[in-house]
Amino acid sequence: MTDDGNDDGALIAEIRNGSERAFNVLIDRHQQAVRGFLRRLLADVAEAEDLAQETFVVAWTHADSYRGDASVRSWLCAIAWRKARSAQRAWFRRRAREATWATDVAAQVEPAPSPEAAVVTRALDALPIEQRAAIVLCVIQGFSHAEAAEILGAPLGTVKSHVARGKARLLDALGGHA
Repeated sequence: MTDDGNDDGALIAEIRNGSERAFNVLIDRHQQAVRGFLRRLLADVAEAEDLAQETFVVAWTHADSYRGDASVRSWLCAIAWRKARSAQRAWFRRRAREATWATDVAAQVEPAPSPEAAVVTRALDALPIEQRAAIVLCVIQGFSHAEAAEILGAPLGTVKSHVARGKARLLDALGGHA
């Protein structure tokens, strides 16, 4: 696959030549997917937003790294995944310090999630990050296992295993039966 059917490959070529207009179009097309992936992966909206911005900065400064053998959305999510993995250790330390503050801010800014959504979020948060990433990409965002494997830099079988184990753990945590 060379692009997403929306001339994303052509946009990348323009970005390589310094086109801010093309870069803004690329952001408009893909920011929701990148942000959604990171929000579900990290369960910390502020950190996800920061990493989404960093993802697009990398896309701008390293547009030449796009080889065209995958969709631009996959390439962007792969950048986001690498950003999330490199930030994971610091994120866990910050999360403990900021938990109280983030809860207070979120309660003021966002409506409280439904009890059902809170249960699902807690169950998803309890998964190991690799399983959570595979579930978010394949189940929630609709990537194929092959696309998720490319994004995560993992073998296809490993991604399939993460999805299967993650689904089983979610079912168990939610009181379902496999």
